[in-house]
Amino acid sequence: MARLLLGVSGGIAAYKAIELARLAIKAGHAVRVIQTEASTRFVGTASFAGITGAPVLISEWEPDPLRGAFPGDPAPEHAPLSHLELVERADAFLIAPGSANTIAKLAAGQADNLLTAAAVACRRPLIVAPAMNGAMYEHPATRANLARLRERGATILEPGTGSLASRGEHGIGRLPEPPELLAAFEAALRASHELDGLNVLVTAGGTREPIDAVRYVGNRSSGRMGFALAEEAARRGAGVTVVAANVSLPRRTGITYVDVRTADELAAATQERFEAADLLLMAAAVADYRPAAPHAGKLKKDVTGAELVLRLVRTTDVLATLAPRRRPGQVLVGFAAEHGDEAVAHARSKLERKGLDAVVLNDASTPGIAFDAPENEVTVLTKSAELHVPRASKAEVATAILDAVLSRRSSSDMKVPR
Repeated sequence: MARLLLGVSGGIAAYKAIELARLAIKAGHAVRVIQTEASTRFVGTASFAGITGAPVLISEWEPDPLRGAFPGDPAPEHAPLSHLELVERADAFLIAPGSANTIAKLAAGQADNLLTAAAVACRRPLIVAPAMNGAMYEHPATRANLARLRERGATILEPGTGSLASRGEHGIGRLPEPPELLAAFEAALRASHELDGLNVLVTAGGTREPIDAVRYVGNRSSGRMGFALAEEAARRGAGVTVVAANVSLPRRTGITYVDVRTADELAAATQERFEAADLLLMAAAVADYRPAAPHAGKLKKDVTGAELVLRLVRTTDVLATLAPRRRPGQVLVGFAAEHGDEAVAHARSKLERKGLDAVVLNDASTPGIAFDAPENEVTVLTKSAELHVPRASKAEVATAILDAVLSRRSSSDMKVPR
Protein backbone atom coordinates (compact mmCIF):
# COMPACT_ATOMS: atom_id res chain seq x y z
CA MET A 1 0.00 0.00 0.00
CA ALA A 2 1.24 3.47 -0.88
CA ARG A 3 0.11 6.79 0.57
CA LEU A 4 -1.16 9.42 -1.86
CA LEU A 5 -1.53 12.98 -0.66
CA LEU A 6 -3.93 14.63 -3.10
CA GLY A 7 -4.06 18.42 -3.35
CA VAL A 8 -7.13 19.87 -5.07
CA SER A 9 -7.15 23.51 -6.16
CA GLY A 10 -9.98 25.56 -7.65
CA GLY A 11 -11.25 24.60 -11.09
CA ILE A 12 -14.07 22.82 -12.83
CA ALA A 13 -11.78 19.79 -13.31
CA ALA A 14 -11.84 19.16 -9.55
CA TYR A 15 -14.55 16.58 -10.16
CA LYS A 16 -11.94 14.31 -11.76
CA ALA A 17 -10.01 14.26 -8.49
CA ILE A 18 -12.91 12.39 -6.88
CA GLU A 19 -12.59 9.61 -9.44
CA LEU A 20 -8.81 9.61 -8.99
CA ALA A 21 -9.25 9.07 -5.24
CA ARG A 22 -11.67 6.21 -5.91
CA LEU A 23 -9.28 4.53 -8.38
CA ALA A 24 -6.31 4.93 -6.04
CA ILE A 25 -8.16 3.29 -3.16
CA LYS A 26 -9.36 0.51 -5.45
CA ALA A 27 -5.70 -0.07 -6.39
CA GLY A 28 -4.85 -0.54 -2.71
CA HIS A 29 -3.48 2.90 -1.86
CA ALA A 30 -4.38 5.12 1.09
CA VAL A 31 -5.45 8.67 0.24
CA ARG A 32 -5.59 11.93 2.17
CA VAL A 33 -6.94 15.09 0.56
CA ILE A 34 -6.08 18.77 1.00
CA GLN A 35 -8.42 21.24 -0.69
CA THR A 36 -8.06 24.94 -1.28
CA GLU A 37 -11.01 27.04 -0.24
CA ALA A 38 -11.69 27.86 -3.89
CA SER A 39 -11.92 24.16 -4.80
CA THR A 40 -14.83 23.69 -2.39
CA ARG A 41 -16.90 25.88 -4.71
CA PHE A 42 -16.66 23.04 -7.23
CA VAL A 43 -16.45 19.88 -5.09
CA GLY A 44 -17.42 19.57 -1.44
CA THR A 45 -15.23 18.03 1.24
CA ALA A 46 -17.88 15.42 2.07
CA SER A 47 -17.37 13.74 -1.32
CA PHE A 48 -13.66 13.18 -0.71
CA ALA A 49 -14.16 12.24 2.95
CA GLY A 50 -16.74 9.64 2.01
CA ILE A 51 -14.48 8.03 -0.59
CA THR A 52 -11.18 8.14 1.32
CA GLY A 53 -12.52 7.45 4.80
CA ALA A 54 -10.44 10.32 6.13
CA PRO A 55 -11.16 13.94 6.99
CA VAL A 56 -10.39 16.56 4.36
CA LEU A 57 -8.31 19.56 5.43
CA ILE A 58 -8.58 23.07 4.04
CA SER A 59 -6.89 25.36 6.54
CA GLU A 60 -3.61 25.04 8.38
CA TRP A 61 -5.46 26.32 11.44
CA GLU A 62 -7.97 23.44 11.71
CA PRO A 63 -7.03 20.35 13.76
CA ASP A 64 -6.63 17.06 11.94
CA PRO A 65 -8.60 14.30 13.72
CA LEU A 66 -6.13 11.71 12.36
CA ARG A 67 -3.10 13.81 13.36
CA GLY A 68 -1.49 13.42 9.94
CA ALA A 69 -2.03 9.66 9.68
CA PHE A 70 -3.35 7.97 6.57
CA PRO A 71 -6.20 5.43 6.69
CA GLY A 72 -4.83 2.16 8.09
CA ASP A 73 -1.98 3.84 9.97
CA PRO A 74 -1.88 4.49 13.71
CA ALA A 75 -2.16 8.16 14.61
CA PRO A 76 0.76 9.72 16.48
CA GLU A 77 0.31 10.42 20.18
CA HIS A 78 0.95 14.13 19.76
CA ALA A 79 -0.80 16.58 17.45
CA PRO A 80 1.78 17.55 14.81
CA LEU A 81 1.56 20.40 12.33
CA SER A 82 -0.67 19.01 9.60
CA HIS A 83 1.21 20.40 6.60
CA LEU A 84 4.45 18.82 7.85
CA GLU A 85 3.07 15.48 8.97
CA LEU A 86 0.95 14.82 5.87
CA VAL A 87 3.77 15.27 3.38
CA GLU A 88 6.25 13.43 5.61
CA ARG A 89 4.01 10.37 5.75
CA ALA A 90 2.98 10.53 2.07
CA ASP A 91 4.85 8.62 -0.62
CA ALA A 92 4.02 11.32 -3.18
CA PHE A 93 2.08 14.58 -3.33
CA LEU A 94 -0.12 15.00 -6.42
CA ILE A 95 -1.81 18.35 -7.04
CA ALA A 96 -4.72 17.83 -9.45
CA PRO A 97 -6.08 20.07 -10.70
CA GLY A 98 -3.35 22.66 -10.42
CA SER A 99 -4.87 26.06 -11.15
CA ALA A 100 -2.87 28.93 -12.63
CA ASN A 101 -3.06 30.70 -9.27
CA THR A 102 -1.81 27.71 -7.27
CA ILE A 103 0.99 27.04 -9.78
CA ALA A 104 2.09 30.68 -9.49
CA LYS A 105 2.19 30.37 -5.70
CA LEU A 106 4.19 27.15 -5.88
CA ALA A 107 6.70 28.70 -8.27
CA ALA A 108 7.13 31.69 -5.94
CA GLY A 109 7.46 29.46 -2.89
CA GLN A 110 4.40 30.95 -1.24
CA ALA A 111 2.84 29.09 1.66
CA ASP A 112 -0.35 31.04 2.32
CA ASN A 113 -2.73 28.08 2.57
CA LEU A 114 -2.48 24.47 3.67
CA LEU A 115 -1.93 23.09 0.17
CA THR A 116 0.94 25.45 -0.71
CA ALA A 117 2.48 25.14 2.76
CA ALA A 118 2.51 21.35 2.35
CA ALA A 119 4.13 21.71 -1.07
CA VAL A 120 6.90 23.92 0.30
CA ALA A 121 7.54 21.36 3.07
CA CYS A 122 7.38 18.40 0.68
CA ARG A 123 10.48 16.20 0.40
CA ARG A 124 8.60 13.49 -1.48
CA PRO A 125 7.95 13.37 -5.23
CA LEU A 126 5.78 16.36 -6.17
CA ILE A 127 3.49 15.95 -9.18
CA VAL A 128 1.52 18.88 -10.57
CA ALA A 129 -1.28 18.43 -13.11
CA PRO A 130 -2.19 21.85 -14.57
CA ALA A 131 -5.79 22.42 -15.62
CA MET A 132 -7.12 25.76 -16.84
CA ASN A 133 -8.28 27.69 -19.88
CA GLY A 134 -5.90 27.43 -22.81
CA ALA A 135 -5.17 31.15 -22.83
CA MET A 136 -4.13 30.96 -19.18
CA TYR A 137 -2.00 27.85 -19.74
CA GLU A 138 -0.17 29.40 -22.70
CA HIS A 139 0.46 32.73 -20.95
CA PRO A 140 4.23 33.33 -20.58
CA ALA A 141 3.89 33.67 -16.80
CA THR A 142 2.27 30.24 -16.47
CA ARG A 143 4.85 28.65 -18.77
CA ALA A 144 7.67 30.24 -16.77
CA ASN A 145 6.15 29.09 -13.49
CA LEU A 146 5.89 25.51 -14.74
CA ALA A 147 9.49 25.63 -16.00
CA ARG A 148 10.63 26.82 -12.58
CA LEU A 149 8.82 23.95 -10.87
CA ARG A 150 10.46 21.47 -13.26
CA GLU A 151 13.88 22.93 -12.44
CA ARG A 152 13.18 22.27 -8.78
CA GLY A 153 12.39 18.63 -9.47
CA ALA A 154 8.60 18.61 -9.71
CA THR A 155 6.96 16.36 -12.29
CA ILE A 156 4.62 18.39 -14.49
CA LEU A 157 1.91 16.44 -16.32
CA GLU A 158 1.03 17.80 -19.74
CA PRO A 159 -2.63 18.84 -20.01
CA GLY A 160 -4.82 17.43 -22.74
CA THR A 161 -6.39 19.23 -25.69
CA GLY A 162 -10.13 19.29 -26.25
CA SER A 163 -13.31 20.96 -25.05
CA LEU A 164 -12.75 23.35 -22.15
CA ALA A 165 -15.09 24.50 -19.39
CA SER A 166 -16.28 27.65 -21.15
CA ARG A 167 -18.97 26.91 -23.67
CA GLY A 168 -17.59 26.65 -27.19
CA GLU A 169 -13.96 26.81 -26.02
CA HIS A 170 -11.51 24.24 -27.42
CA GLY A 171 -7.80 23.99 -26.81
CA ILE A 172 -5.08 22.89 -24.42
CA GLY A 173 -5.66 22.89 -20.68
CA ARG A 174 -7.71 19.78 -19.89
CA LEU A 175 -6.76 17.83 -16.76
CA PRO A 176 -5.50 14.34 -17.65
CA GLU A 177 -8.05 11.60 -17.04
CA PRO A 178 -8.05 9.90 -13.60
CA PRO A 179 -6.36 6.67 -14.83
CA GLU A 180 -3.52 8.80 -16.23
CA LEU A 181 -3.21 10.66 -12.94
CA LEU A 182 -3.04 7.38 -11.03
CA ALA A 183 -0.41 6.07 -13.45
CA ALA A 184 1.71 9.20 -12.83
CA PHE A 185 1.50 8.65 -9.07
CA GLU A 186 2.53 4.99 -9.39
CA ALA A 187 5.35 5.91 -11.78
CA ALA A 188 6.64 8.36 -9.16
CA LEU A 189 6.59 5.55 -6.60
CA ARG A 190 8.66 3.32 -8.85
CA ALA A 191 11.10 6.11 -9.65
CA SER A 192 11.49 7.14 -6.04
CA HIS A 193 12.70 3.63 -5.09
CA GLU A 194 14.51 2.68 -8.28
CA LEU A 195 17.97 3.17 -6.75
CA ASP A 196 17.23 1.89 -3.25
CA GLY A 197 20.40 0.45 -1.75
CA LEU A 198 22.76 2.03 -4.29
CA ASN A 199 25.47 4.57 -3.52
CA VAL A 200 25.91 7.34 -6.08
CA LEU A 201 28.97 9.58 -6.14
CA VAL A 202 28.67 12.84 -8.09
CA THR A 203 31.30 15.49 -8.79
CA ALA A 204 30.03 18.98 -9.54
CA GLY A 205 31.24 22.51 -10.18
CA GLY A 206 34.58 23.76 -11.46
CA THR A 207 38.00 23.58 -9.85
CA ARG A 208 40.12 26.66 -9.22
CA GLU A 209 43.90 26.41 -9.42
CA PRO A 210 45.67 29.17 -7.47
CA ILE A 211 48.05 31.60 -9.15
CA ASP A 212 48.61 33.43 -5.89
CA ALA A 213 46.67 34.04 -2.70
CA VAL A 214 43.83 35.85 -4.50
CA ARG A 215 43.93 34.82 -8.18
CA TYR A 216 43.24 31.50 -9.82
CA VAL A 217 42.85 29.65 -13.12
CA GLY A 218 39.29 28.36 -13.37
CA ASN A 219 36.19 27.92 -15.49
CA ARG A 220 32.56 29.03 -15.56
CA SER A 221 30.95 25.84 -14.27
CA SER A 222 28.20 26.60 -11.74
CA GLY A 223 27.62 23.02 -10.56
CA ARG A 224 23.95 23.11 -11.60
CA MET A 225 24.18 19.96 -13.72
CA GLY A 226 25.95 17.94 -11.05
CA PHE A 227 23.57 19.09 -8.34
CA ALA A 228 20.57 18.26 -10.55
CA LEU A 229 21.95 14.75 -11.08
CA ALA A 230 22.50 14.31 -7.34
CA GLU A 231 18.98 15.46 -6.50
CA GLU A 232 17.44 13.17 -9.12
CA ALA A 233 19.46 10.18 -7.85
CA ALA A 234 18.36 10.95 -4.28
CA ARG A 235 14.74 11.24 -5.42
CA ARG A 236 15.05 7.70 -6.80
CA GLY A 237 16.20 6.36 -3.46
CA ALA A 238 20.00 6.34 -3.77
CA GLY A 239 22.44 7.33 -1.09
CA VAL A 240 24.20 10.29 -2.68
CA THR A 241 27.51 12.04 -2.01
CA VAL A 242 28.50 15.15 -3.96
CA VAL A 243 32.10 16.33 -4.24
CA ALA A 244 31.39 20.01 -4.89
CA ALA A 245 34.09 22.22 -6.36
CA ASN A 246 33.34 25.87 -5.59
CA VAL A 247 29.55 25.53 -5.81
CA SER A 248 27.33 28.15 -4.15
CA LEU A 249 23.96 26.53 -4.92
CA PRO A 250 21.46 25.51 -2.19
CA ARG A 251 22.03 22.12 -0.56
CA ARG A 252 19.37 19.45 -0.25
CA THR A 253 18.70 17.60 3.00
CA GLY A 254 19.64 13.92 2.75
CA ILE A 255 22.59 14.41 0.36
CA THR A 256 26.17 14.46 1.68
CA TYR A 257 28.31 17.31 0.33
CA VAL A 258 32.10 17.45 0.38
CA ASP A 259 33.47 20.88 -0.56
CA VAL A 260 36.75 21.12 -2.44
CA ARG A 261 38.57 23.84 -4.36
CA THR A 262 41.34 22.44 -6.55
CA ALA A 263 41.71 19.50 -8.92
CA ASP A 264 44.01 17.75 -6.45
CA GLU A 265 41.45 18.15 -3.66
CA LEU A 266 38.68 16.85 -5.92
CA ALA A 267 40.81 13.88 -6.94
CA ALA A 268 41.61 13.01 -3.32
CA ALA A 269 37.97 13.31 -2.18
CA THR A 270 36.69 11.26 -5.12
CA GLN A 271 39.33 8.55 -4.77
CA GLU A 272 38.58 8.24 -1.05
CA ARG A 273 34.87 7.61 -1.71
CA PHE A 274 35.11 5.70 -4.99
CA GLU A 275 35.26 2.17 -3.59
CA ALA A 276 31.88 2.55 -1.84
CA ALA A 277 30.17 3.99 -4.93
CA ASP A 278 28.03 1.88 -7.25
CA LEU A 279 27.63 4.70 -9.77
CA LEU A 280 30.03 7.59 -10.40
CA LEU A 281 28.76 10.64 -12.28
CA MET A 282 31.82 12.77 -13.03
CA ALA A 283 30.06 16.03 -13.90
CA ALA A 284 32.64 18.46 -12.51
CA ALA A 285 34.70 20.63 -14.84
CA VAL A 286 38.17 19.70 -13.62
CA ALA A 287 41.08 21.85 -14.71
CA ASP A 288 43.52 20.06 -17.01
CA TYR A 289 46.41 22.33 -15.95
CA ARG A 290 47.46 24.23 -12.85
CA PRO A 291 50.20 26.81 -12.18
CA ALA A 292 53.41 24.97 -11.38
CA ALA A 293 54.44 27.29 -8.54
CA PRO A 294 51.61 29.29 -6.93
CA HIS A 295 52.81 32.42 -5.17
CA ALA A 296 52.28 32.33 -1.40
CA GLY A 297 51.14 35.95 -1.18
CA LYS A 298 49.62 38.36 -3.69
CA LEU A 299 51.63 39.04 -6.81
CA LYS A 300 52.20 42.77 -7.17
CA LYS A 301 52.24 44.29 -10.63
CA ASP A 302 55.07 46.65 -9.72
CA VAL A 303 57.16 43.52 -9.07
CA THR A 304 56.04 41.30 -11.95
CA GLY A 305 56.34 44.06 -14.53
CA ALA A 306 54.41 44.44 -17.78
CA GLU A 307 54.07 40.66 -18.29
CA LEU A 308 53.32 37.73 -16.06
CA VAL A 309 54.40 34.35 -17.39
CA LEU A 310 52.79 31.27 -15.87
CA ARG A 311 54.19 27.79 -16.27
CA LEU A 312 51.34 25.27 -16.21
CA VAL A 313 51.60 21.57 -15.40
CA ARG A 314 49.05 18.78 -15.87
CA THR A 315 46.62 17.97 -13.10
CA THR A 316 45.63 14.44 -12.11
CA ASP A 317 43.26 12.76 -14.59
CA VAL A 318 40.77 11.55 -12.02
CA LEU A 319 38.79 9.20 -14.26
CA ALA A 320 41.95 7.65 -15.68
CA THR A 321 43.13 6.81 -12.16
CA LEU A 322 39.78 5.40 -11.06
CA ALA A 323 38.92 3.19 -14.04
CA PRO A 324 41.65 0.58 -13.33
CA ARG A 325 40.47 0.37 -9.70
CA ARG A 326 36.84 -0.35 -10.50
CA ARG A 327 35.25 -3.42 -8.98
CA PRO A 328 32.73 -5.61 -10.82
CA GLY A 329 29.40 -3.86 -11.17
CA GLN A 330 30.65 -0.30 -10.73
CA VAL A 331 29.44 2.13 -13.40
CA LEU A 332 31.53 5.14 -14.43
CA VAL A 333 29.95 8.02 -16.36
CA GLY A 334 32.17 10.83 -17.60
CA PHE A 335 31.23 14.26 -18.93
CA ALA A 336 32.89 15.96 -21.87
CA ALA A 337 32.65 19.61 -22.90
CA GLU A 338 33.66 19.63 -26.54
CA HIS A 339 33.35 22.22 -29.30
CA GLY A 340 32.23 22.07 -32.90
CA ASP A 341 32.00 19.43 -35.60
CA GLU A 342 34.31 16.88 -33.96
CA ALA A 343 32.56 16.97 -30.58
CA VAL A 344 31.01 13.50 -30.81
CA ALA A 345 34.22 11.94 -32.10
CA HIS A 346 36.23 13.45 -29.25
CA ALA A 347 33.68 12.29 -26.67
CA ARG A 348 33.65 8.76 -28.06
CA SER A 349 37.45 8.73 -27.94
CA LYS A 350 37.26 9.68 -24.25
CA LEU A 351 34.76 6.87 -23.65
CA GLU A 352 37.11 4.27 -25.10
CA ARG A 353 40.40 5.73 -23.88
CA LYS A 354 39.33 5.95 -20.24
CA GLY A 355 37.32 2.73 -20.14
CA LEU A 356 34.04 4.40 -19.19
CA ASP A 357 30.51 3.02 -19.40
CA ALA A 358 29.07 6.26 -20.75
CA VAL A 359 30.05 9.81 -21.64
CA VAL A 360 27.67 12.76 -21.49
CA LEU A 361 28.64 15.25 -24.17
CA ASN A 362 28.07 19.01 -23.96
CA ASP A 363 28.74 20.82 -27.22
CA ALA A 364 30.11 24.09 -25.87
CA SER A 365 29.67 25.74 -29.26
CA THR A 366 25.89 25.82 -28.72
CA PRO A 367 24.91 29.17 -27.17
CA GLY A 368 22.84 29.33 -23.98
CA ILE A 369 23.60 25.87 -22.57
CA ALA A 370 26.11 24.08 -20.35
CA PHE A 371 28.37 26.36 -18.30
CA ASP A 372 26.59 28.68 -15.86
CA ALA A 373 23.23 28.35 -17.67
CA PRO A 374 19.87 27.02 -16.43
CA GLU A 375 19.40 24.81 -19.51
CA ASN A 376 21.44 22.10 -21.16
CA GLU A 377 21.45 19.90 -24.24
CA VAL A 378 23.51 16.73 -24.24
CA THR A 379 24.29 13.49 -26.05
CA VAL A 380 24.73 10.34 -23.98
CA LEU A 381 27.24 7.96 -25.58
CA THR A 382 27.82 4.31 -24.68
CA LYS A 383 29.82 1.68 -26.54
CA SER A 384 26.89 0.75 -28.75
CA ALA A 385 24.39 3.59 -28.47
CA GLU A 386 23.96 7.34 -28.81
CA LEU A 387 21.05 9.27 -27.26
CA HIS A 388 20.44 12.95 -27.94
CA VAL A 389 18.69 14.86 -25.14
CA PRO A 390 17.24 18.12 -26.56
CA ARG A 391 17.51 21.44 -24.78
CA ALA A 392 15.66 21.48 -21.46
CA SER A 393 16.15 22.53 -17.85
CA LYS A 394 19.06 20.84 -16.16
CA ALA A 395 16.63 19.02 -13.85
CA GLU A 396 14.93 17.50 -16.90
CA VAL A 397 18.28 16.68 -18.51
CA ALA A 398 19.39 14.98 -15.28
CA THR A 399 16.28 12.80 -15.41
CA ALA A 400 17.03 11.85 -19.02
CA ILE A 401 20.67 11.04 -18.24
CA LEU A 402 19.78 8.73 -15.36
CA ASP A 403 17.03 7.13 -17.44
CA ALA A 404 19.58 6.45 -20.19
CA VAL A 405 22.10 4.96 -17.75
CA LEU A 406 19.55 2.80 -15.96
CA SER A 407 17.77 1.65 -19.13
CA ARG A 408 21.00 0.01 -20.24
CA ARG A 409 21.80 -1.65 -16.91
CA SER A 410 21.06 -5.10 -18.31
CA SER A 411 22.90 -4.54 -21.57
CA SER A 412 26.27 -6.04 -22.36
CA ASP A 413 28.06 -2.67 -22.29
CA MET A 414 26.72 -1.28 -19.01
CA LYS A 415 25.65 -3.05 -15.83
CA VAL A 416 24.32 -1.14 -12.85
CA PRO A 417 24.49 -3.37 -9.74
CA ARG A 418 21.27 -4.40 -8.00
